[in-house]
Amino acid sequence: MKSKIAIITAPFYTHITDGLFSGALRVLEENKLTHERFDVAGALEIPLACQLLAQSGKYQAIVALGSVIRGETPHFDHVCEQSSRGLLDVSLKYNIPIGNGIITIENEAQALARSGDNKKNKGAEAVQAVIGLLELKEKL
Repeated sequence: MKSKIAIITAPFYTHITDGLFSGALRVLEENKLTHERFDVAGALEIPLACQLLAQSGKYQAIVALGSVIRGETPHFDHVCEQSSRGLLDVSLKYNIPIGNGIITIENEAQALARSGDNKKNKGAEAVQAVIGLLELKEKL
């Protein structure tokens, strides 16, 4: 499989996003896939970035990485729901695999557990998800 993957990161919590990106990069390198990284301000900006990249036709898949940590207001729920929905809408509209590596967590400890150098790294899982979909598209 020879695919170029776009990775969009929302580095609001840089130390968490860097961990997610490291996990994603590890899986990309293991599978000899090339990538290009783009940063946006936050999780709500990721869907539009995905749409712009999908429209470009330069990438066979996209991986979205970021984190949303619950605060004291309902804002958390809106950001989580809308960013996930936006990724799904773009994926279906443009027929492009998008790996959702935007983690939605209660606290920083949970974020670190999901972005560390371990098998639970959600950045790595997001890349694995798009690889599976790319393989399916190749078979059809």
